[in-house]
Amino acid sequence: MTIYYTLTFCLMVAEVVMFGVLVTPLPYKIRKALFNWLSHSPIVAKVAYGLKISFIFITILFVDALQRMWRTVAEAEAAKSGGQGLQDVRAETNHAAKKFYSQRNVYLTGFTLFLSLVLTRVFAIILDLIETQTAYAALKQQVANNNRPGNDALKKEVEELKKKLAAKTQDFDTLKNQAASQAAEYNRLADEYNKSTGTPAKGKKD
Repeated sequence: MTIYYTLTFCLMVAEVVMFGVLVTPLPYKIRKALFNWLSHSPIVAKVAYGLKISFIFITILFVDALQRMWRTVAEAEAAKSGGQGLQDVRAETNHAAKKFYSQRNVYLTGFTLFLSLVLTRVFAIILDLIETQTAYAALKQQVANNNRPGNDALKKEVEELKKKLAAKTQDFDTLKNQAASQAAEYNRLADEYNKSTGTPAKGKKD
């Protein structure tokens, strides 16, 4: 792979690792401290700013990879209709490799962009979840320590927070399942294409 696609692959691996950290079941206090640090750290803010710029370039690479893939498909169709090119075993092998690399680049850049959206959404959901858990714990303690009239209103608010907490948890689980299914589909498509063309995914250059 060229240097920019290698860097894209490294970024995708980093996103997968970060996603694994976010969805790891940590104790409440540790998770709260971790996300407070991620939300307010100036170092993390600078890294996030740099990643936003990187994703702009990855978007450009994704569009370029799509154009290359469409052009490769168009060349294959033209060769078939003209009866040229694909009859030669070497030319057919070169075309299959070119098609594989173009599709690989589309999957690589597209999955990297998709993971960036998933990570952003998961991070926001977990932050809301932590805030809801904090408010719920405070109200629960207040209800337990308060025996004066008016507890019904507090209990009602606690029930509303319970519902909100359950909804946030469901959203988080849904995004987690979507990311896992996208990763499985990416691996399945790559394996199927490698099996159909006999072209190895590693050890070749663009």
